[in-house]
Amino acid sequence: MGAKVGEGVRDVNGVGCAAKNVEGTPRATGRGMERTPRSFVPPHCPRSDCRYHTCAEGWHWVRYGSYERQCAPRVISRFRCGHCRRTFSAQSFSPTYWLKRPDLLRAVFQRVLTCAGYRQIAREAGCAATTVMAQAARLGRHCLLLLHELRPRGALSEALVIDGFESFAYSQYHPLHLNLAVGAESHYGYAFTHAELRRKGRMTAAQQRRRACLEARHGRPDPRAIERGVATLLELAVPVPQTVALRSDEHDAYPRALRHLPHHAFRHERTSSLQARTPGNPLFPVNLMDLQLRHNSANHKRETIAFSKRHSGVVERAAILLLWCNEMKPFSERHGGGTRAMRLGLRRRPLSVADVLEQRRFPARVGLPEPWRSYYCRSVEEREIRSPRRHALRLAF
Repeated sequence: MGAKVGEGVRDVNGVGCAAKNVEGTPRATGRGMERTPRSFVPPHCPRSDCRYHTCAEGWHWVRYGSYERQCAPRVISRFRCGHCRRTFSAQSFSPTYWLKRPDLLRAVFQRVLTCAGYRQIAREAGCAATTVMAQAARLGRHCLLLLHELRPRGALSEALVIDGFESFAYSQYHPLHLNLAVGAESHYGYAFTHAELRRKGRMTAAQQRRRACLEARHGRPDPRAIERGVATLLELAVPVPQTVALRSDEHDAYPRALRHLPHHAFRHERTSSLQARTPGNPLFPVNLMDLQLRHNSANHKRETIAFSKRHSGVVERAAILLLWCNEMKPFSERHGGGTRAMRLGLRRRPLSVADVLEQRRFPARVGLPEPWRSYYCRSVEEREIRSPRRHALRLAF
């Protein structure tokens, strides 16, 4: 018989029944070892196709034994959904779900923000570089969900400053833009989008032939990618139609992007990109975000060999840094002043790494908008990679 939320299976004497494995045979409960607290209550069914995944009202579940693992907590409780009849564990609600090295997740989060490359992190942790890459990708997806979940709702209370951060992935023949929208007063990062570019600038004859060969083989990037990316960026940053002061440089694509948003009223203020990038510059908030990306990300350093090999990797590391800037980093390193989210009145204290990694987020419950959902699925165009790995795991999505 199913139990209500917060209740376990009881025998006739009111004592919890002996733990059973998936097959239903008795199993040791792991007494004397660190285990999942008995008070743990699953908040919802973790299966995305279950009707109680997005809303747990009226949901029934039963305890369904436990299993042991090598890291703490050693004994993990299992449960069974009373509706879809499938089993899951307490670990299903942890960001370390299905990780062989769950102890590395917090360290990778901190090291990625210190401008360390994946191989340097792997040497310190004593693991393979691919392990660090996989955990960084998971952190990027997790931070994308958190950014959307924690973002301010309703109308904006400040002007927006936008700009494009230019970098590359795989090779310098594959440049990209990270379009950024930052609050003018709080410096809060409201949104970002990715745009693939065509290589430009001064090139030798051999480089021009190489670019032509690559474009003939893989196709030419969309010449209006920045225009469309900025239009999407503003839809993400200003979901409610309102009058907003918008500051930008004199890029030709920005006025065209505003024509895609007839329901919004933007007061567009343009500043020359040649103006000194001092705190008195109207574009200083987004210039500071560009500086943080360059300073804290090994893949964006000048003349680095730690550049991202995939465009999806650029997006995931940018999501980690944007969450750190918004929710964890002090507004001023010298004078404090709270985080950017605190300056907007969204939080009373900075988030710690433990807060960020406290529980797993599910995309079906958060409801990521496009194109962030495509970023989550790693559907970003990878021209040089024949079969890029997408994020489409059935149980760890």
